Amino acid sequence: MKQMKLRATIGAVLAGNLLACVFAPAAMASSHREAPFITGAPKVDATDFYMFRSYQTGRSEFTTLIANYIPLQDAYGGPNYFAMDPNALYEIHIDNNGDAKEDVTFQFRFASTNKDFQFTVGGKQVSSPLVINGGAITEPNAAGSTVRETFTVNVVRGDRRTGTRGSVTNATGGSATFDKPVDNIGNKAIPNYEAYAAKHVFSAMIPGCSVPARIFVGQRKDPFAVNLGETFDLINIKAPAVEFDANAEKGARDDLARKNVTSIEMEVATSCLLHASAADPVIGGWTTASMRQGRLLNPVPKTTTDAAKEGGAWTQVSRLGMPLVNEVVIGLKDKNKFNSSKPSGDAQFADYVTNPTLPALVELLYSGAGVKAPTNFPRGDLVATFLTGITGVNKPKTVTAAEMLRLNTSIAPTAVGSQMRLGVVAGDNAGFPNGRRPGDDVVDIALRVVMGKLCTINIGCVPADAPSGAIRFTDGAFLDETSFTAGFPYLKSPIPGSPQM
Repeated sequence: MKQMKLRATIGAVLAGNLLACVFAPAAMASSHREAPFITGAPKVDATDFYMFRSYQTGRSEFTTLIANYIPLQDAYGGPNYFAMDPNALYEIHIDNNGDAKEDVTFQFRFASTNKDFQFTVGGKQVSSPLVINGGAITEPNAAGSTVRETFTVNVVRGDRRTGTRGSVTNATGGSATFDKPVDNIGNKAIPNYEAYAAKHVFSAMIPGCSVPARIFVGQRKDPFAVNLGETFDLINIKAPAVEFDANAEKGARDDLARKNVTSIEMEVATSCLLHASAADPVIGGWTTASMRQGRLLNPVPKTTTDAAKEGGAWTQVSRLGMPLVNEVVIGLKDKNKFNSSKPSGDAQFADYVTNPTLPALVELLYSGAGVKAPTNFPRGDLVATFLTGITGVNKPKTVTAAEMLRLNTSIAPTAVGSQMRLGVVAGDNAGFPNGRRPGDDVVDIALRVVMGKLCTINIGCVPADAPSGAIRFTDGAFLDETSFTAGFPYLKSPIPGSPQM
């Protein structure tokens, strides 16, 4: 009823204004600056989350988890660049029994050490003003690096705050501290960034798991692709059509093509993520970031680490599972609330999924092209996509409806060269929304799903419910597996700050 009233009363001008709100910066950038509070805390802003059966040759028994943070990094963004927040807690959660509660959590904490690189000037030792580099950097903790950024990883089984925890350690030497590479300053400071970054891929032992995992944390090229500018401009793209149009699907600019992010990546033996009974191969996953409740600013800081004192309980400020949910599904008034919530409480957001506003707005904008929003309410197809998993694809045997990525680990990965960028809707069940691979074009998939694509294949609805379900909605920023490497850490090297390209 609410959507029928919306369609009946909103004129063309008001429709444009509503669309401007829905696609406000960066509404379609998966999760870049998606909620009011998080725009002021970029170090804890999760941008994308990936979870997929590893498709690197010989690694199919592993699952890769990738959580990206710190959006819209310009490669030239010195002198401080983009260190993680040492006062924050970054987490990747796994639900392996369908109850919408974490069963396995990987917790990452970061530390930054100023090595106080000094020059002798006129007979005096004077500290360098350069924040990152004082010479060529080719090794972890290189002498030419003035700051050393490290991290630790804990695994928690059960509740993230009260469960049993243990330290993840380097399989070589047993250290619980890992080095993070400095950002890609430029080719003079770091002559071969990919070779340098590869030295930060660690074999690691996880308590309770006999098979070594692989861990990498560092800057990468932003893997997301979206035509931001024209999307913000009332979806000012080529009108959608049923027929394939290469110019429409490949002809727009990817506005993140020159942006970097910081990636937390793990490749874990799938058996280590499943429930001990191994009764269900479907796992759910999401990432969060938390900050301390209290902060006291120091009026006279004397070091690089004492500008503020933080304390109190952890407070969750970022949450990300499925892409685009907080951007184009959750209402503006609830975006901060969603970021602070847990999947077990998602019943409070159900109306945004069962009665979504986006399809009605797309219908209004493209009414001249005959576009019609789906008519099935509640939207069972979107409940399956976002909240429960799809029957026969990635729905757990028992499930509490909750928003998270869900991956059926019994479905074999699709080899490089055969992956379909539209995942399940294109017949590739190893792709989104069965987990998410880097090459899954989730913008195009999400646009088509919200407009009823699943109805055309009888998932949660029938073809008659989606008059425009066969239309090939696209933002025009093309993405597929060729934009990524064939193995861990999968995401490409970050754009260098120098030389300018």
